[in-house]
Amino acid sequence: MTNLNEHYSALLGLDSSWRVDEVVLELDKTQVLIRLSHRGGELACSCCDKGCSQADVAPERTWRHLDTMQFKTEIKAAIPRSRCSECGVKTISVPWPGKHSRFPLMFEAFTISVLQSCANVSRAATLLGLGWDAVHSIIERAVARGLDRSSLDSIKHVGMDEKSFGKGHDYVSVLTDIDHRRVLEVTPERTIAAADKLWETLSETQLSEIESVSMDMWQAFMTSASNQVPEAEIVHDKFHIAKYLGEAVDKVRRSENKALNSQGDETLKGSRLLWLYNIENLSDERYDELMEIQQADLKTGRAWAIKENFRYFWDYVYAGNAEKFFKRWYGWAIRSRLAPIKKVAVMLKNHLDGLLSYFRHRVTNATAEGFNSRIQTIKSAARGFRSFKNYRLRILFYCGKLDLMPKTTH
Repeated sequence: MTNLNEHYSALLGLDSSWRVDEVVLELDKTQVLIRLSHRGGELACSCCDKGCSQADVAPERTWRHLDTMQFKTEIKAAIPRSRCSECGVKTISVPWPGKHSRFPLMFEAFTISVLQSCANVSRAATLLGLGWDAVHSIIERAVARGLDRSSLDSIKHVGMDEKSFGKGHDYVSVLTDIDHRRVLEVTPERTIAAADKLWETLSETQLSEIESVSMDMWQAFMTSASNQVPEAEIVHDKFHIAKYLGEAVDKVRRSENKALNSQGDETLKGSRLLWLYNIENLSDERYDELMEIQQADLKTGRAWAIKENFRYFWDYVYAGNAEKFFKRWYGWAIRSRLAPIKKVAVMLKNHLDGLLSYFRHRVTNATAEGFNSRIQTIKSAARGFRSFKNYRLRILFYCGKLDLMPKTTH
């Protein structure tokens, strides 16, 4: 038994001030209980590390440790409290748990690894034999730890985007580091104030180093960026622009389809997705179907051609040539007599500087769009979130590329 005690003492990384008194194997509960005790002597204050005398002993506590051969393993110990002349009576630091945690650091590190592998908190909790509150507390400490360690240096290109949170028009604002492909921060709503809070997470030096901000044409984001990082260029994201043009084509299709149906013409019936996909993503069968409808010389076909043609704008090397292309494309769109297309064309012209800045930075919100998919997976796995705080924690845990692991001696 003495050898077993020494074995667990080594596994726990105990120093000479602690000893394993007893290892109790409870076969009926498939559990191992390890009782520890302090050897006495001078104590160190947990605040100032100054040598102190012992004041008393705190009540016995229990910590969940890593399983031993599939046996649930727990540590029980009563921790001495020191009497410091400067800090007062304090519970001493011990080598196995994190501060304010019911779990040893090794167990927290293992739990974090399981959570990141599962990407589903409920399944991870079941696998670990923990309750939701216990797992959530580990996530909360891990994110706080990661944010404290995060240097957030060399940030030159950021993205600002929105993501739905609840039902209806309930959104959060997300700031991403495009170069390092990570979420920097999340705030509730998509107002100027919400965007300003995102910038507050960066230092003055970091703000001064930002060269571009990729975003939609949402006025709140543009206003905030202009105020908070005036030296950075706003780059209007091409994925959002493609979305606007796609929506305009769909509006033309719906209006024309309604008119044709009233005449008994079903040419456009069931064709919605044909006009929204990029042409290279269509199967041969769907491509032939699209070309056949195009020969009908419909308004929808003209709207689609205008949308597809704009994709060449992004292929230019220099902003000057791209601007010349835009003027030609804009003339075509305005003369199309298609109200939804004309509306988007005017919007793009009013924000042309933000489009042309793309050629100086070559950044997009593709990273943010990728995170949107990951965030949606997180939401689905959790079956939604009732509080923004928990939503933010999960996003930063899974998408923040934070250094989440506790520092252990093993």
